[in-house]
Amino acid sequence: MTEPAYNIRHYAAFAATVRHGSVTRAARAVNLTQPALTQAIARLEAELGCALFERGSGGMTPTEPARLLAPRAEAAIAQIGSPRVTGTQVRAFLALARSGSYAGAAEATGLSAASLHRAVADLAVALGQRLVDKRGRSILLTPQGERRARGFGLAMAELRSGLAEVAAWQGKAAGRIVVGAMPLSRARWLPETILRFHAAHPGVGIAVVEGSHAELAGPLRDGEIDLMLGALREAGLLEDLRQEPVFEDRPQLVMRAGHPLLGEAQPMGQRLADFPWVLPARDTPLRQYWEAMMRSAGAEPPPVEIECGSVLTVRQLLLGSDALTLLSPAQLAVELEAGVLATLPTPAPVLRRIGITTREDWRPTAPQAAFVDLLRAVAGGGFA
Repeated sequence: MTEPAYNIRHYAAFAATVRHGSVTRAARAVNLTQPALTQAIARLEAELGCALFERGSGGMTPTEPARLLAPRAEAAIAQIGSPRVTGTQVRAFLALARSGSYAGAAEATGLSAASLHRAVADLAVALGQRLVDKRGRSILLTPQGERRARGFGLAMAELRSGLAEVAAWQGKAAGRIVVGAMPLSRARWLPETILRFHAAHPGVGIAVVEGSHAELAGPLRDGEIDLMLGALREAGLLEDLRQEPVFEDRPQLVMRAGHPLLGEAQPMGQRLADFPWVLPARDTPLRQYWEAMMRSAGAEPPPVEIECGSVLTVRQLLLGSDALTLLSPAQLAVELEAGVLATLPTPAPVLRRIGITTREDWRPTAPQAAFVDLLRAVAGGGFA
């Protein structure tokens, strides 16, 4: 996602005016002249198409859209952390951090590599920190750069949310929800929720980013996605994230139609160990559940020679071999209904918690909150 170049000073001037209720005190707080601050607010009002203050002898009284936007602006400024940072620098640095190279950042933003180099260099000077190390044609963020990239990403998420709330107050259909979808959520839960939500909120954009927990947790923390759906992790490993269990999933043994095991009443651990397995990586909950299942059934888990988290790929591997996997039937509903794949109950119970993961300090907009409520409702209704 390419960020626009928000004018950070305009938002700082606006937030200070809301906080102090006076142009004089606000100008002093953000180190601007009164005319400059007044002009900054006027430009922001022109961009938004609404008045942010009622001017009177008693000072500057914030309007309703100002009260919606001010907490978001304050949070964004706090995340940026320096009054010397400009919107152009934020945009350039985020593009560089997300693409990993100046060439990739130039392609994402449409800016020249020279402009990006200059903006990132100016940002490093403004912050007094070394932000990137060059490695051939790519770059690596320094620890300071990683912290700044996360803060900038969260700041942009706050501003996007604030602007969406102002637009909603104006009666405009606006806003966007970016959902990180792990494999199980893509089968029925998320599609059904999107269909219902879109019918009720046709003007709100929805973007789905697919990936594993490891691939999505970073963008969630950085503000690139709003919420993540799928199998929950141990709470102690995610101190900065909030997990909400929504429903329980019971994976089953899945194999091709005609598999030798289908003729056996209740295959146990050693028999299961005789066949090859296709499973996700070792650090995933499903792999851990499988290992516990095998031991409960009386056998040590055999080596997994094919590790794969893609349901499409797993399906093809099962169809062409005697391999086994452990999956929710919902993820292969079409193949099971067509009779080309089959399931057996697990020899020991396998139960995994599926739910919603967000940042601890996430404050959803009204459409985002409505989407989360609908996720709960759809899950509670059994995806009917």
